[in-house]
Amino acid sequence: MNRRPLIWFAICFVGGSAAAAGFSSRGVLLAVVAGALLWAAAVLCRLASWQLAAACALAVGLAAGQRLWADARNVTELPALLAAAEADGPRAEYAAEAVGTIISAVEVDGDRVMFRVAADRVHVEGEAAARVVRERLVVHVRLAVQPEQAIAAAWQRGDRVRLAGELTRPASASNSGGFDYRRYLSSQRIHWLLKVQGTAAVEAAAGPKWTAAALLGRVDNARDYLGARMDRLYPSAQSGYMKGLVLGIREDLDPEQFQQFSRLGLTHILAISGLHVAVFLYALGGLLRFARMSRERILLMLMLSVPLYVLLAGASPSVIRAGLMSVLGLLAARLGKLKDGTHLLAAAAVLMLIYDPFIIENVSFQLSFIVTIGLIVGVQPVRKAMPKWGKGKPLLDLFAVTLVAQLVSFPVTIYYFNQFHILSMAANFVLVPFISFIVMPLGAVALLLAIPWEPGGKLLAYVSHYANDWTFTLVDHLSRVDTLRTIWATPPIWWVAAWLALLGALFRVINLWSDNRADQFDETALDLELTKPLGIVTTYELAKAGNKKLSPCLYVLAFFLLVMLFYAYKPDLLGKQASVSFIDVGQGDAIHIRTSGGKHVLIDGGGTLSYRKPGEEWRERSDPFEVGRKVLVPLLMKRGVQEIDILVISHLDSDHIRGLKAVLDTIPVRSIWWNGTVKESEDAKQLLKQAISLRIPMYSVRAGMKHQLDKNTELNILWPVGDTSAPEQVVALEEQNESSVVMTVQLYQSTFLFSGDINSETEISIIRNEQKKRPLISEQNPVSIMKVAHHGSRFSTSEGWLAYWKPIGAVASVGATNSYGHPNPEVLSRLTAIGAAVWRTDIDGDVRFTVTDQGLFTYMKK
Repeated sequence: MNRRPLIWFAICFVGGSAAAAGFSSRGVLLAVVAGALLWAAAVLCRLASWQLAAACALAVGLAAGQRLWADARNVTELPALLAAAEADGPRAEYAAEAVGTIISAVEVDGDRVMFRVAADRVHVEGEAAARVVRERLVVHVRLAVQPEQAIAAAWQRGDRVRLAGELTRPASASNSGGFDYRRYLSSQRIHWLLKVQGTAAVEAAAGPKWTAAALLGRVDNARDYLGARMDRLYPSAQSGYMKGLVLGIREDLDPEQFQQFSRLGLTHILAISGLHVAVFLYALGGLLRFARMSRERILLMLMLSVPLYVLLAGASPSVIRAGLMSVLGLLAARLGKLKDGTHLLAAAAVLMLIYDPFIIENVSFQLSFIVTIGLIVGVQPVRKAMPKWGKGKPLLDLFAVTLVAQLVSFPVTIYYFNQFHILSMAANFVLVPFISFIVMPLGAVALLLAIPWEPGGKLLAYVSHYANDWTFTLVDHLSRVDTLRTIWATPPIWWVAAWLALLGALFRVINLWSDNRADQFDETALDLELTKPLGIVTTYELAKAGNKKLSPCLYVLAFFLLVMLFYAYKPDLLGKQASVSFIDVGQGDAIHIRTSGGKHVLIDGGGTLSYRKPGEEWRERSDPFEVGRKVLVPLLMKRGVQEIDILVISHLDSDHIRGLKAVLDTIPVRSIWWNGTVKESEDAKQLLKQAISLRIPMYSVRAGMKHQLDKNTELNILWPVGDTSAPEQVVALEEQNESSVVMTVQLYQSTFLFSGDINSETEISIIRNEQKKRPLISEQNPVSIMKVAHHGSRFSTSEGWLAYWKPIGAVASVGATNSYGHPNPEVLSRLTAIGAAVWRTDIDGDVRFTVTDQGLFTYMKK
């Protein structure tokens, strides 16, 4: 311990910052006390000196204190408006005017412009005068006509602006485990959104020339210039990819292409990181050596060039980490103090957290540091344990790096992205060196050459066109092997920490085993040569002799890692709880049911409706919000839904099915139940074609059908009517609401009623059918929870319907800003009159019910 004080100081600093970020003040105090006791024990056991213990205690205290201080100061300077927003609700908007400086790049995407402003004055309507503040705002400008795109494109970082619009709070997570936009912006010291209608509400003028924002604005212009050059060098299908690869510009990446890279764990290629910085420094260093510069001048020039490259590459946490390590390493080399990469990494981590304590919550920061320290610690032991192989040494070196990177990044990957492809290692083994050492340098050189001589740049870029085509084809084929793509529920934090700790211990044991084996090889070789003729001693015999004293620690650690792996993949294997979740997907339905036997049923998938008119194609955004891809699928994956046993499509209206395309693309579906009709809408046709192409069995359900999904789960179809004994023809039906699949699901002793979008007339028909089975209404047991039909339309959920089913509670799945007035006050009054508890997804968010043999329990996000 005493030999690496900087590393231990950095570990304790990061630990203190993490504790302050994750715990309350009391929790931080307990963590600090526990850490102090551990260090006291280390001193008493002579594992560490008292000076190191004191330094580490100081690191924990400083980091925790800095984060708590930053949290205390991270508040809005509009407290009165905040109090009003909390009283009026999360969707409240307030007319306001703000004056400030643009502090981010201006993004023009379809009919939306987005940027950030450091406001120094804010005037809220109704107040006597403008407030002098220091408030960061995220500004959304909704463009009215296409020519406004050119006006907005002229705005840039560093400009002074006056904006008139509506102030509102960022949305918090409405689904448990969903993305929390409010928390994300708060970590960047932003507490308000300003929504502006049209460029007429924006007055922009050039700001001071030598502010930090203005200087960064010139960097933005340089990046835009280089991006435009890249557009001229590559076809449209490749330019976005090459801009991400060379310049770190990811806004123009094809979302579908990015998804394919993501499935194979290849998105790190598109993020500028240490490898890119290393290639940049190697190329620049070669040019400077060619110019016959001295070593000291070369090191100085490289140090000065790194910050410029970091800025041009977008200054993401991964490239900042790599840039800091490079500058520190070059400085240490110039001073003759260079030791190893671990010290550089430790110093970079401490410096970045001192500058911004909130960066510890950034996924890119976490992955960058965890993978880098894993490579530093793990590659050498793993490589030592492998054969030498002479000419095959480079391949084995690459294999060791790929293996260690996969093992180290695995827990963070499944924690944040909930998927891992078995072919990820093979894809990284082949594509990372190919792209990093061939495609990326070709693209960078072609870009630089195109500035003075565009035909030469195009000629060089033409060579990489074929390389990119080959890359895209390989990625497409590998990503389509869905049988090898696994889905993982989000593991607990302790699991991630335990996996990394066990991995570190495994690397340590492998290193000791390799050293011992090498010593035993020398002794065994001499013994074998004395007892065997020359040339008969084999590597196998040496390895067998060296392995006789193999420490059982290797087997124990490997066993524990396998147990942890199994637990992460099947965390609810022994759980007997069933659950029903009414997911907030806006104005639409999506209900997820998990049975006590671990089966999964999904009823509908929501859908974002589009009201584009002919001639408004310019409004289309490069990556438009789609509720299935952005909300539903990530949520199901976080909850460990590895396959859907039954997908129930209540009917084919877009607000129920548009999100299901992403579900079918991502999660295996074993069967589909639907109402047996087709509809002449693009969404319906595409969904049915997709299901057929995936060869998913589809069943047209009819009233009277029952299905025992497992021991404690029964599904009962109530509507539509039809002959259940004979297959029916699929018919076209444009008005789908009254043909919605209506069903009950019994979980243990609790019954849930799902009623699609039916109205009161269909409700009466269903009651008549049920009364034929049970003539006395008194024989009908009350349902536990009812889904309010048609999102709470006043033509549904009639008094007769409620009197028949006698629901204990009801859930209305509605959008917060829907224009239909759902749920209708009359419906809410009827539910209140019978004493039913009412939940609404627009107010309560994700509504979840847990069912056991002991009864029904409720959990709500809010």
